[in-house]
Amino acid sequence: MLPRRAGVLVHPTSLPGPFGVGDMGRDTVRFLDWAAEAGFGVWQVLPLGPPGPEHSPYSSPSAFAGNTELISPQRLLDEGGLTAIDPGPLGPSLRDRIDFRRLLPWKRRLLRRSWHEFRGRASPTDLEAYRAFAGDADQADWLEDWVMFAVLRGRFGGRPWTQWDRQFRDREGDALNEARESLADELDYERYLQFLFCRQWNAVRDAAHQRGINILGDVPIYPAHDSADLWAHRELFQLDADGAPLKVAGVPPDYFSETGQLWGNPLYRWDRMAEDGFAWWVSRLRTNFRRTDRVRLDHFRGFEAYWEVDAAEHSAVGGRWVPGPGEALFVAFRDALGERQFVAEDLGEITQPVRDLRDALGLPGMRVLQFAFGDDPGEHHPDQHPRNAVVYTGTHDNDTSRGWFEAHDQPGKRRILDELQADESTVVWRLIELAYASPADTIIIPLQDLLELGSEARMNVPGVRDGNWCWRVRGDRLTRELAAQLRELADAHGRLG
Repeated sequence: MLPRRAGVLVHPTSLPGPFGVGDMGRDTVRFLDWAAEAGFGVWQVLPLGPPGPEHSPYSSPSAFAGNTELISPQRLLDEGGLTAIDPGPLGPSLRDRIDFRRLLPWKRRLLRRSWHEFRGRASPTDLEAYRAFAGDADQADWLEDWVMFAVLRGRFGGRPWTQWDRQFRDREGDALNEARESLADELDYERYLQFLFCRQWNAVRDAAHQRGINILGDVPIYPAHDSADLWAHRELFQLDADGAPLKVAGVPPDYFSETGQLWGNPLYRWDRMAEDGFAWWVSRLRTNFRRTDRVRLDHFRGFEAYWEVDAAEHSAVGGRWVPGPGEALFVAFRDALGERQFVAEDLGEITQPVRDLRDALGLPGMRVLQFAFGDDPGEHHPDQHPRNAVVYTGTHDNDTSRGWFEAHDQPGKRRILDELQADESTVVWRLIELAYASPADTIIIPLQDLLELGSEARMNVPGVRDGNWCWRVRGDRLTRELAAQLRELADAHGRLG
């Protein structure tokens, strides 16, 4: 069994820093100092891949590549990867929210300049490190597909790969060989960006480990349709001859949506994946475990049975459940990777067969305290928490706990306060105390709840396209007083181990 630990949930983009978005620089290391002082032994992040439309980390164009928007300009400057940093679109307006529209063009120009400087003045040591990264056989199965996809997507004006010229859409050998020659400089640039991400994230991971903090990563169950993965591995997905999806993923109506959620991701051909021992999935997890210590498997129930919707449908209501790969997939993981630590995201419509699969695999599931005070608290109520679980006040898909409470009517608020034995000023902290007191091995508190912030700090509203993923914390909120208060709470409940 795992030691009792407390953790904090915050994505790197939400951390403080001088460049408009959290990155892998000094302020992230300062956050780790604060987290260690607060007694946290776990840092949970959202998926670390390139974000998709509207900056979502859950609809990435790659299941393997790193998010190069996280590259720290300051770390580049400190390590000689840049000679100067332009002021950029900085200022008070970027203090609490990320303005991606203004920020990203500036950062792309800066990274391009870093590449030019690297080619002209990199040290022999840095050049050798770059060549070793680019030639690493353990990642060759994804890196070359990703860099070609990224460059061709730019060449075709950002259009989805299904709208590229046929010879590139269909990966004809002569066309790709010609592209490798004519686009060699751009391909090298994309490799360089992944090299920078890998180098800087390794430094962040090492800094976390030095402070006794493990990183809990997050793997979305499906890649995006417009991704390097589907372009390079069409045979593994339910696509027609032109690459268009035949069946797509979603979930039926649940707590988050009355009409369900139509994600639109093409579904796997699990029978084809099984033929080579689920090699694509094994490679994906190997990459993720290079970056994190544990992995949260998003939408775990989809491994037991998944919601299948015809691609022509406009909502998820008319879908159906189809059996997933089940335990065979996890046997393949264990055979290829050894024993690894997973967390099963088992929220939503969970049936007994899903629980049976989770328990047969010995995986901790998730318990969310915001769900514990409604009409059907079930497994989420503190009295029902097992040791092998991860307890949250809320997740990135929930409102903040302050926002959750404020959204109730007066009778609802009174019921919550009575059950928690709290008043309106202490309700969030009371939830946090309940999490710390849980018998569960691991508890994770979103940073927004530690700061008792309202709905303005919510990270994501499922089913809503705009305005998500933009929250970030001000550095002055991470105080030593709060750290001391949290450490005392961790000590009182045996969570400093």
